[in-house]
Amino acid sequence: MKAIRRYSVRPVLPEALRPLHELAFNLRWSWHAETRELLTSVDPEGWEAAGGDPVRMLSTVSADRLAVLAADRGFLRRLTVIAGDLRDYQTEPRWYQQAGEGLPRAVAYFSPEFGITAALPQYSGGLGILAGDHLKAASDLGVPLIGVGLLYRHGYFRQSLSADGWQQEQYPVLDPHELPLELLTEPDGSAPVRVMLPLPGGRTLHAQVWQVRVGRVPLLLLDSGLAENGPAERDITDRLYGGGTEHRLLQELLLGIGGVRALRAYCRISGHPAPEVFHMNEGHAGFLALERIRELGESGTGFDAALRIVRAGTVFTTHTPVPAGIDRFPLDLVARHLDAAAEGAGPDRDRLLALGREDERTTVPGSGTAAAPGASPQFNMALLGLRTAQRANGVSRLHGAVSREMFSALWPGFDAAEVPVTSVTNGVHAATWTADEMLALDPAHASDAELWETRRTLRERLVHEVRARLRVSWRQRGAGRAELGWIDEVFDPDVLTLGFARRVPSYKRLTLMLKDPERLRRLLTHPERPAQIVVAGKAHPADEGGKRLIQEMVRFADDPALRRRVVFLPDYGMAMATMLYAGCDVWLNNPLRPLEACGTSGMKAALNGCLNLSVRDGWWDEWYDPDFGWEIPTADGPAAADPDRRDAVEAAGLYSLLEEQIVPRFYERGRDGGPPARWLAMVRATLTRLVPCVLADRMLREYVTELYGPAAASHRALSAPGAADAFASYVSRVRNAWPQVAIDHVHSGDEPAILGGVIPVSVRIRLGELEPADVEVQAVTGPVDADDTLADPSVVTLKPDGGHPDLEGRWSYVGELPLDRSGPFGFTVRILPAHPRLAGRAELALITLPAPE
Repeated sequence: MKAIRRYSVRPVLPEALRPLHELAFNLRWSWHAETRELLTSVDPEGWEAAGGDPVRMLSTVSADRLAVLAADRGFLRRLTVIAGDLRDYQTEPRWYQQAGEGLPRAVAYFSPEFGITAALPQYSGGLGILAGDHLKAASDLGVPLIGVGLLYRHGYFRQSLSADGWQQEQYPVLDPHELPLELLTEPDGSAPVRVMLPLPGGRTLHAQVWQVRVGRVPLLLLDSGLAENGPAERDITDRLYGGGTEHRLLQELLLGIGGVRALRAYCRISGHPAPEVFHMNEGHAGFLALERIRELGESGTGFDAALRIVRAGTVFTTHTPVPAGIDRFPLDLVARHLDAAAEGAGPDRDRLLALGREDERTTVPGSGTAAAPGASPQFNMALLGLRTAQRANGVSRLHGAVSREMFSALWPGFDAAEVPVTSVTNGVHAATWTADEMLALDPAHASDAELWETRRTLRERLVHEVRARLRVSWRQRGAGRAELGWIDEVFDPDVLTLGFARRVPSYKRLTLMLKDPERLRRLLTHPERPAQIVVAGKAHPADEGGKRLIQEMVRFADDPALRRRVVFLPDYGMAMATMLYAGCDVWLNNPLRPLEACGTSGMKAALNGCLNLSVRDGWWDEWYDPDFGWEIPTADGPAAADPDRRDAVEAAGLYSLLEEQIVPRFYERGRDGGPPARWLAMVRATLTRLVPCVLADRMLREYVTELYGPAAASHRALSAPGAADAFASYVSRVRNAWPQVAIDHVHSGDEPAILGGVIPVSVRIRLGELEPADVEVQAVTGPVDADDTLADPSVVTLKPDGGHPDLEGRWSYVGELPLDRSGPFGFTVRILPAHPRLAGRAELALITLPAPE
């Protein structure tokens, strides 16, 4: 019989052991080895059975064992020291507290998923893992950040394989009372905090708020699984990225609007400073901006001023380089829900909707095609993020450039390079992803023998883990125990080991390595210098193409002649990932360039001395160095236009690198039979020179100094009495008057252009109702190509010539263009809005250029 109700019964810890609760419920244990060692010692078998989850482990430990520990002076001393260390860690000044004046009092970080530990499975892939590392780095650096997300009662799916290698999905129920969570309650503990969102049809969505302690950082997760909700509302937070269009919209409304309301309640109850900066980790959280505009409206701030205040303090990070990755909803569906959830939105309802609306008269950003006449208008969450955040960024240098090109239609008249989207390259949290053995090693001073032995130890551990997981997988596929003796011979701790593990959308090309199966077979089965490959990854449940790729890989790995050298491990997650990153020698990444926004798995592998073998995409494009790994050549010219030919060219490049460089270098031995010196030189270079670049600490410092700090300054400036109204008035006045702004005449003199000299430029312009203080007049100059397109241009600001317009109402501007380069040269002039509250010259997407001659 099945139970109709489930309870989680937790033990009452003896008084002396109460700090165990504090340690177990603060996820710092997931990256703090000493805390993990202490928690493991409570009940080693229970720790193993609980999968390294201290909350589950403590729920099963016997009263007798607790009594023994409560009388163990040695254990109690360790417990006191480690609990005290956690309290010091949470309160002592860290980098942020010494980083200077003017930084935000608090930052709110909204994300649809957070990958912090396998014990809290609220992630599907890179976006969530990045969010988890962001919180951990914030904790280590002392950044006063508050995370906001959703609690999914089924998390993401668990993956297994059918007998024929087809992906199977299971959605085990997660009981919040068995997770490292605590409800947010009112100060007297009398009642849990409830967030409510009105829905169409008179319905109401209720959500409770769970708190997670991530070191110093609180994480708030909203949960709609409440009895007072109807069945449909109860299931809104059932699965990560599950359900249809309306279900997804409701999740994002709850994350954005409900998340702001939960945040306000948390700050009221805890006394935490209210955030001055709001960071949207992807467009899923975009509705937070509409809620903040509504809040300001309730306090008497007009819509235009409220929008300016919200924009000033908002950062938007885009993670997708393809239009298909952007959430889009029918505008009428958003309107119905926004009318209810934003409690009518009043007379500003259409202006709120316009912030995400795709303009039917223009190219839909990133789609490459114009919206069809009469098509249903769409609400685009990336546009909402860009229009409500004054600062936006991609997640690698290349991705920033791709994003600027993708969204350039929003800034007509500007070159893509001037589109206001910068980049902060992602980083990874070293203490989470680095094996303990590597953390204990000093790569700059360790001998080759020590480094080689450490790498072999990690590879051997991977071999044992692969065999254990493979045995479980084959049993799930229907194999009997007597059929699985061969698994004891799978993999060899002395064989070159390649890893490939990530989500399985088509652009990541899971099966590129199978393009020439016979060539790969020879690599795997070479009698003296074999290779072995471990593969893992999940396809989205609705992605049939991704599932077929997995099946193709599984069938290749099932070949009795190869299955000791290539394996596919199902149910890829954080626990498996840490083992793969540590144990592999080479990390393979072969996406279609430039579709990998960043791709942090190779960073995590690098932390452990694993060398990267990758297409020049994402982070590898900016940090590739032959000292660290290898570049898989990217097809260009006619080959790039034909998918089959492109894949064949790039697969051939992959095989050649393996055959001619990677495999020989790994098996190269000195005259004394010692370890491979050239290989270890690359490992050492990775650990000493590449690792500092890929750290989440570096990433977060860049966010603080380049985005959070300036956003806080802008927010404070516009929060001064009258400042937002004045700025909004300027924006409105400039927008209305801009059609009258024109360039009448440009003159550059008749002097010969001599290197080292200058060219005088004079311009006469019309400003209509505007004044010179409202604009900036610029000359844009640089080398030109055969089509007179400016390459690598520089900007010279022109100065007013006289304080009054001429009789025709024209203003004169003058300047000089330096001739510091020889060759074909050119310039143009332009007029832009100018105001100290603008974050960049392209912010308002207004520009006036000379009329074509």
